[in-house]
Amino acid sequence: MISRTLWNTEGKMQTSIEVLKRELATLRTGHATPALIDHIKVDYAGVPTPLNQIAGISAPEARLLVVQPWDRGSIRSIEKAILKSDLGLNPTSDGSVIRLNIPPLTEERRQELTRVVRRKVEERRIVIRNLRREVMDELKGLEKNKDISQDEHKRALDQLQKLTNSFIANAEQIGRDKEVELMEV
Repeated sequence: MISRTLWNTEGKMQTSIEVLKRELATLRTGHATPALIDHIKVDYAGVPTPLNQIAGISAPEARLLVVQPWDRGSIRSIEKAILKSDLGLNPTSDGSVIRLNIPPLTEERRQELTRVVRRKVEERRIVIRNLRREVMDELKGLEKNKDISQDEHKRALDQLQKLTNSFIANAEQIGRDKEVELMEV
């Protein structure tokens, strides 16, 4: 029972880390990567659709993204969606593909993005701690109902704390790596 609970919690914490990685991949670092614009929602036939579902996205150069829509009629709506996004990119279109030049980041923008990274890492730490608290409450209830002994409860809490510490350290390392990437010129 305890091992299943810890196993489920570990899966939830791993999902939280994956969410953090996806969120940080959308931050502009000055290098072109398709993940930068994957999440942008485009109004396609009246339905908000992720850009990666209506177009191919590639990075042929370090500072260039190319968006090739599968339906040429959607070029205008893709351009509008990119302009509306908070990425600060200006799309240029030749009628069949959209090119996005990724300008180098200013020092001020780098500092701002570093603060965003720290905020996102802190949000993930909070999620992980909340998962720990839920399991601690569940374990306390099991001990109260005499489903587990005090020793089992203590061992489970120790395992849970080690698990929590490892995932928090993982999130912090991911954040530090992203900060280093942002500060590269």
